[in-house]
Amino acid sequence: MTLTACFFESLVMKLVPSVVRGLGVGLTIAAALVGCSKPAPPVEPIRAVKVITVGLAPALAGIEFAAEVRPRVESRLSFRVGGKLVARPAELGQHVKVGQILAQLDPQDLKLAADAARAQVGAAQTNRDLAAADFKRFAALKDQNFISGAELERRETTLKAAQAQLASAQAQSAAQSNQSAYANLVSDVSGVVTAVLAERGQVVAAGAPVVQVAQDGARDVVFAVPEDKLAAFKVGAAALVRAWSSNSSYAGQVREIAASADPLTRTFMVKVALAAKDDLPLGSTVSVLPAALQPSGVQVIKLPTQALWQQGQGSAVWLLDEASMTVKPQAVQVLTADGNEVVIAAGLQPGMRVVATGVHVLSPGQKVTLYQEKHATALVSKAQTAPGVVASGVAPATPAAPAAPVASAAAAN
Repeated sequence: MTLTACFFESLVMKLVPSVVRGLGVGLTIAAALVGCSKPAPPVEPIRAVKVITVGLAPALAGIEFAAEVRPRVESRLSFRVGGKLVARPAELGQHVKVGQILAQLDPQDLKLAADAARAQVGAAQTNRDLAAADFKRFAALKDQNFISGAELERRETTLKAAQAQLASAQAQSAAQSNQSAYANLVSDVSGVVTAVLAERGQVVAAGAPVVQVAQDGARDVVFAVPEDKLAAFKVGAAALVRAWSSNSSYAGQVREIAASADPLTRTFMVKVALAAKDDLPLGSTVSVLPAALQPSGVQVIKLPTQALWQQGQGSAVWLLDEASMTVKPQAVQVLTADGNEVVIAAGLQPGMRVVATGVHVLSPGQKVTLYQEKHATALVSKAQTAPGVVASGVAPATPAAPAAPVASAAAAN
């Protein structure tokens, strides 16, 4: 009943006391006046909570870095001559061997140049033969004193020049023959094609990358390290490499540390060498755990993540007062994460009892009770015995569903 109605009833009782004489009217007004009183506040239920005792435990998780598996040697292969790409047998991800053709250029112009060089060799050889015959004939005339010695020397000089021209033409012919062979891009190592940089029909210049090949053999794990952690890395230091896909671990060794930081990320690139037998797929993601950044038996306080709740700008937990069976908030400082748990830096001491679940429904000073697992076990046992009764042929009476305890419902929340 509203406050306005209560005031109206009081006014009626004062103005017309003689009228309100009947028993029925009196009872009606009395019931209305009773409705004006405030209802009693509901009794807050005693919630069942799970509690853990704070203790020290060794820290297991250290600092790890996300990394990528790369080949130790990776080459970008290109043609020594320019031309139009007419074929590219190599495909991305294909394993190639030494001497295998990866790409081919149109060889027509190179063949014509080689033919022209061979023709120059023929012409130079003819000139050399003519000069040799002239020198032989003039040498016989000199023996008979029909010509002077100067004339013989001029014929000898002409012969030497013809021989030099022949040698030059032969060298040019050999070079053009090599140019014709350069129309085929041949792999000089065994490895895997990791990139294709040109397609058929494209005109490429001499030295332009066409195919990228990762050489077979040892591989590296490459990752970036911030400046504040760089001092923990030394060339030759041990590092554990763990594959994300299979969770397998491999022993590695720091092989190379960048001398300068990356201009964009301001991090330093570090390479960890793997053994040749550790055949991890190229490009796969791994995590690197440097030995210098791993914990060595450090004892810390750890709590499950569900035990923490937000209090202002920080984190807090609920402490259990066993004397009064009430809870009170306790601010804590989180240091880092260790798997599915958090490491507490300050705020707790060993031996304290902390609420582990249901922290979002508690309030300061609230009465709680310890959650008992045996209730759930008893219900499961009853559910397992029910089919045996039905199988005996006796139809059991349907029992009334028991009311769920308030504490258990709170724990489920």
